[in-house]
Amino acid sequence: MPRSMTGYARAQTQSERYALAVSVRSVNHRYLDVQMRLPPEIEAFEMAGRQRIKQRVARGFLHVNASVEIRGAGELKIRRDLVEGYIAAHRELARQYGLAGEPDLAVLFRLPGIVALGDATGAPDGELEQGWLQTLDRALTELAAVRDREGVQLVHEMRERSNGIDAHLERIEALRVGLAPALLNRLRTRLADLIPEASVDPGRLLQEAALVAERSDISEEVERLRVHNRQLRELLATDGEAGKRLDFLLQEMNREANTVVSKTSGIGGAGLEITDLGLALKAEIEKIREQAMNLE
Repeated sequence: MPRSMTGYARAQTQSERYALAVSVRSVNHRYLDVQMRLPPEIEAFEMAGRQRIKQRVARGFLHVNASVEIRGAGELKIRRDLVEGYIAAHRELARQYGLAGEPDLAVLFRLPGIVALGDATGAPDGELEQGWLQTLDRALTELAAVRDREGVQLVHEMRERSNGIDAHLERIEALRVGLAPALLNRLRTRLADLIPEASVDPGRLLQEAALVAERSDISEEVERLRVHNRQLRELLATDGEAGKRLDFLLQEMNREANTVVSKTSGIGGAGLEITDLGLALKAEIEKIREQAMNLE
């Protein structure tokens, strides 16, 4: 069953060295788009995280936020090469522009990359990378569960509307047989307004009525709508990505409903009721399409 593209999940990891938290928020989007906000300690592992997400999420706009709390002073690693570089740059600028003052240690500690988990050369921390990916995996698992639950609700509502479409089509089919007499009466009335009734050739009248009836025939549109509606329910029963295919199918259904409305407008009688049902079809299709936009 397709899943929703909206949801929120959060996961945490605690160890003696660090506390790590990852949150993932997802909203609907035409493609997969991932936005990450990571602390410096795990920025080096961003691409690995993106690969994990691509393996598990097909569509949606994902906001991924992570935070790391370093535990224990003995675990802090100072990038002395960076410290020396910052201090040298500070003094060079002070000398060049004639400014006074020395580097502030508190400011230095807030500069990117000065404090890290890992060795003092800045080599990536394998333990922290593993913790980041495992925490992200748990957040993605929870997100999938949330999106699955919302997907169940969306699919249920869409199926109910699909059943409503079937009911409208049954009523349209029952009314369709009454279109020919209505067309004949309308044509006879119009001709009578233009010329004396005695001058109207009954054979010619029937021939014209047949031509108008042919142009107003909606049997093919009704049948195609039935077929598309069955395909809609089949897509709702499949696993995996279905949102894009649903969008295309619903566009086709909307076009068929438009044709039903255009062919029956102004006929009166059964035609008027079919037109109203065609408008109801369009409303149901549009509501389903709005819901389908949230499906992966």
